[in-house]
Amino acid sequence: QVQLVESGGGLVQPGGSLRLSCVGSGNIFSIRSGGWYRQAPGSQRELVASILLSGTTIYGDSVKGRFTVSRDNAKTTVYLQMNSLKPEDTGVYYCNAGGSQSANWGQGTQVTVSS
Repeated sequence: QVQLVESGGGLVQPGGSLRLSCVGSGNIFSIRSGGWYRQAPGSQRELVASILLSGTTIYGDSVKGRFTVSRDNAKTTVYLQMNSLKPEDTGVYYCNAGGSQSANWGQGTQVTVSS
């Protein structure tokens, strides 16, 4: 059973920054891609960013140029650096290992962007 534990969410003003972390069990990120998805109330879960085993990164159109996904050298933790946050970035952010069709999800961390 893969465990993914997110941290770093919270309340931030528009234009501010947050850094999310996701620690995976069993070195999962050495054998699976790591990703971040988010879900706003009344909306479907959407891809925010993903880092493949090769190191290639993929971003949702709405966060390109503002968010950065990365992984530590030991491949135990995936990060999401979020800059220039907007109110529409508000939602629950979920860590994922292996892509949206996998069963490997964290419990989610709330990010609220509001003045």
